[in-house]
Amino acid sequence: MRTTPAATGGKDGEGAVPGAAGTPGGSRRRWRDAVVDALLFATAFLWWLNVSVGYFAGHLIGLSHYVPEWLFVPDAVAGAVGCLVLLLRRRRPLAVALVLCVLAAFSNSVTAALVVGLVGLAIRRPWQQAAWVVALTMLLGLPWLVTVPPGRVESVLSVALAASLVTGSVGWGVAVRARRQLVERLRADVRRERADRERRLEDARSEERRRIAREMHDVVAHRMSLLSVHAGALAYRTERAEAGAAAPLEAAELGAAVRVIRDNAHHALEELSGVLEVLRSTDTLPGGADDHAGTAAPAAGLADAGRLVGEAVAAGQRVGWELDAPAGAEPGGQVARTVYRVVQEGLTNTRKHAPGARVAVRVAGGPGRGVEVSVTSALPVGVVSGEIPGAGAGLTGLAERVALEGGELFHGAQGGVFRLSATLPWPEPPEVP
Repeated sequence: MRTTPAATGGKDGEGAVPGAAGTPGGSRRRWRDAVVDALLFATAFLWWLNVSVGYFAGHLIGLSHYVPEWLFVPDAVAGAVGCLVLLLRRRRPLAVALVLCVLAAFSNSVTAALVVGLVGLAIRRPWQQAAWVVALTMLLGLPWLVTVPPGRVESVLSVALAASLVTGSVGWGVAVRARRQLVERLRADVRRERADRERRLEDARSEERRRIAREMHDVVAHRMSLLSVHAGALAYRTERAEAGAAAPLEAAELGAAVRVIRDNAHHALEELSGVLEVLRSTDTLPGGADDHAGTAAPAAGLADAGRLVGEAVAAGQRVGWELDAPAGAEPGGQVARTVYRVVQEGLTNTRKHAPGARVAVRVAGGPGRGVEVSVTSALPVGVVSGEIPGAGAGLTGLAERVALEGGELFHGAQGGVFRLSATLPWPEPPEVP
C-alpha cells in the first residue's frame, strides 16, 4: 500500500465533524455535518483521482510504476467504491471501515477513504473495535506491502508508513471522541447545575412567599380586626339609638370613633404598602430570590408591642400591659419583631374569638435570660359567632417564626383561660474591647 502525506487530508476535515452518533442536534448541526461530509468525500475523491490518473498518465508517457499494470483498473475501481462507501460512514462506521480495510489490501487509491473511515470509526465506536480493525488492515495489506515494492528498504518504509498512518488515524479519532465526551460531561454538569440552581431559586421563592404571606396576615388581620371592632360598636350604638333604646351618638363620640377607624385604616394601608414593596423588591433585586435584603420587615421592638396594646385599648379592648425588661434594651436580630408578632396575634385572636374578654399581655426577660411573652384571656362562655372572619393560619405562621428564632410556642386553654406564650432567646451582647 503506497502512501504519501496527502492521504492525511481526511483527518483535517474530521476534526470539524459534529458529535458522535446519537447526539441530538438542530438544523445548524445538520448543516455542519453535511458540509464536513462533502469536504471529506471531496478529499477522498481527489486522492483517488490523483492516484488513478497518475497510473494511466504515467503509463502513457512512459513513467515507471512499481504497481503492476494489471492492477491499475482494480485499484481505480476499488478507490471509487471506497469513496462511495464513505456516504454510509455515520450510520454504519464499523461496516464501512471493514469494507475499506479489505479494499486497501490491494488499492492505493482508497487510502484517503480508509483514513476517513478509521477516524470516523474511532469517533463513533469504542477504541477496541478500531484497534482490531487496524490490526486486520495491516494483516490484509502486509502481502502487498512486502511483495509489490521493488526492494527491501522500500517494503520496510511502506510497512512503517502504513502502520503510522492507520494508527495515527485511530489515535486522532480517539482524541476527538474523548474531547466530545468531555464536552458532553461538562454540558451535563452545567445542565445539572442549572437545574439545581432553579430548584434552589424555586425553594427560595416559595420561602419568600410564605414569609410575605405571614407578614400580610399579621398586618391585615390585626388592623382589620381593629376596624371591625370600631365599626361594629358604631353600628350597634346607631341601631340602639334608632330603636329608642339608647341616646343618639353625640358629635364628639361619633368624631372620635371615625378618627380611630380612619387612623387604623391609614396604618393598615401603610403596613400593607410596606409588605407589597417587599414583594416587588424580590423580583427586582440583582441576585433574585436568593437575596433577602429587601424582604425583612420594618423593625419592631418591645416599645412597639406596648404601642399595639395602646391601640387596642383605644379601640375599646380591655388589655393589661406589663413589661419587665431592662430600660432601653432590645433583643438582637428578629427576636424583638417576633415578640411584637406574638402580641399582635394574641390581641387579634382575642378580638375574633373572645370579644369583650379582658386580656393580659406580659413581656419579661433580659440579656442572657431570654424573653418570655404571654397573652392570656378568659374563654368565652358558650358559642361565639365569628363576626370577624379569619384564615385560621395565624398560629401556624407564628409557630414557624418562633421556631426559626430558636424558641418555643405554646397555645391552648387551661382552667378557663386561653394562653398564647412564646419563649425566645436573648443572648448577651458582645463585649466591645
